[in-house]
Amino acid sequence: MYTRSWTSLSAQGSVGRPSFVADHGLWDDAQLAAAERVEAALSGVDLVRVAFGDPHGLARSKTLTAQAFAAVLRNGMNFSPGPFLFDTGHAVAVDFLGTDPGVGVDEITGAGNFIAVPDPLTFQLLPGDAPRTAWVIADEYLRDGSAHPLSSRAVLRRVLAGYQERGLAPAVGLEVEWYLTRRLDDEPGNAGNGFGLQGQAPRVAAVNAGYQFNLDAHYDTIAPLTDPLALHLLQLGLPLRSMEHESGPGQVETTFSPMAALDAADAMLLFRTYAKQFCARRGHHASFMSQPALPAADPSGWHLNQSVTETATGRNIFAAEGPSGGVSPDSKAYADGLLAWVRDLFVLSVPTVNGYRRLDAQHTLAPTRIGWRVEDRSALLRVVGTGAGAHIENRMGEPCANPYLNIAAQLFAGLDGLTTGAAPAETTATTAGGAPDADLVPQSLRESLAAFRAGRAGRLLGEPLAACLAKLKESELARYEAWCTHTPPAPGQVTQWEHREYFGAY
Repeated sequence: MYTRSWTSLSAQGSVGRPSFVADHGLWDDAQLAAAERVEAALSGVDLVRVAFGDPHGLARSKTLTAQAFAAVLRNGMNFSPGPFLFDTGHAVAVDFLGTDPGVGVDEITGAGNFIAVPDPLTFQLLPGDAPRTAWVIADEYLRDGSAHPLSSRAVLRRVLAGYQERGLAPAVGLEVEWYLTRRLDDEPGNAGNGFGLQGQAPRVAAVNAGYQFNLDAHYDTIAPLTDPLALHLLQLGLPLRSMEHESGPGQVETTFSPMAALDAADAMLLFRTYAKQFCARRGHHASFMSQPALPAADPSGWHLNQSVTETATGRNIFAAEGPSGGVSPDSKAYADGLLAWVRDLFVLSVPTVNGYRRLDAQHTLAPTRIGWRVEDRSALLRVVGTGAGAHIENRMGEPCANPYLNIAAQLFAGLDGLTTGAAPAETTATTAGGAPDADLVPQSLRESLAAFRAGRAGRLLGEPLAACLAKLKESELARYEAWCTHTPPAPGQVTQWEHREYFGAY
C-alpha cells in the first residue's frame, strides 16, 4: 500500500525562539545534562504533555508529538496567556483587550504569546503502554527571556534563592486529603456552561459510608483504585508514604516523605493532575475541592510540613539541643514569621470561596485561630518531633491551593522570621494544656482578599502577580455573590454554585 509522504516546511509556529534557552542562559549544568538525556530517550516516546501551573494551581498543558517536542525543548514553545486571564469559572478577569490590562505586564495586551520552556529535570514517562506519553513541567518567560511576572513557579524559585544565599535549604512534606467517588454516568455537565457559567458537576456516589477513621474495611472499598494509583505514583518517582482512609465517605489522605521545596510543589501539581486522570479513566472521580456538596462530606485540608537545614552541615535548625527536645530558637523565629504574615498571604493557602467552610469552629481539627502549639492538631501551626525530625506542620491550607504559591508563602514568611525576627502581634505560643485565644483566621474569601490587597503581598509575589491574583479572586467572588443574591443559600450548606465551580475542575 502506498503512503503519501508529507513534508513539514517549518515548525516555527509552535517554537518560541530558536536557541531561546542558550541565548538567555536559562539552564544550569544539571538542566543541560538532563536535556541531553531527554533527547536521547525521545525515540521511546510518542507524545509529551508540556504543562505549567496557572495562578489557580491547575495544570495547563499542550500535548506534542515527540518530534515537535524535540524542537521545543531548547527553544521554548509559544503559549497563549489565557490561563493568566481567566478566573476559576473561566470568566475573563483581566482586560487583555484594553490599552492597559492593569497588572503591569504589557505583553498580555491583545493576548500575545509568552514562551514556555520545558524544565528537563521534570521530564518523566507516565505509566502505561500506548501511546507512550511523557510529562514535563515548563517555566514561563516573557519574549525577552526574563521570567514571566505572573509565573508562580518563578515566585518559588526566588524564595529558594534567598535560602541558598544564607546557606539554608528548606524541606517540605505533603499531607493531602481528597475525595474518591464513583461516577454515575458519563454526562460531561456542559449544559449551561460558558465563560463564567460552569455547567453541572459530575454526578457521583460515595464509595462507602465514612465516619470510621482509618477503618481497614473502609480502606478496602477504595483499595481497588488507591492501591494501583499508589504503584503508579511510585513509578513516577514520587516519595509516597501512605494512602489512608480519612473520616468522610471515600475521603482519602495521601502523604509523601519530605522533599526539596521545588520538588514538593512539582510533585503536588503532578499528583493532583495524575490522580484525577487515573480515577476518571476507571469510572471514578477524584476531587481536591475542600468541601464538596455531597451528603455527609467532611472538609479536606492540606497540611504542609516544613523544616530547614544548614547546607554545610545538614543540621536541622528546628532541632532543640539536649535530650528533652523542645522548640529551638530558630524554630520559634520561623513560626513567628509564619504568624506575622498569616493575614497578608492567607489567600494563597485558602484561595477559594469553598475553602473557608473548613475554617469553622464546628470542625474541631481545623485551625480557626492564629497561634502555634506543641503537638496539638487543633492549632494553626503544630510543632512536631525532635532532633533531625523536628518540623512545623501548617494546617491551614486547602488541597486545591496553588502548590508553588502556597509553599512559597510559607517559606517566605518563615525566612522573614529567621532573618528579621518578625514577631506576630497578639499571639501567644502555648502547649496543649491551655492558652489565651489568638485572633481568628480569615473567615471568608472576601475577608482574606481584603487583607491581601491591604497588606504586603507584593514583597513576595511582585506587584504584577499580586494585582493579577486580586483581579482573579474579585471576579470569582463577584460571580458567587451575584448567585447568592438571586439564590440565597441555606446557612452552613455548600451551595450548588461552589459545587459546580470547583468539584470538577479541582
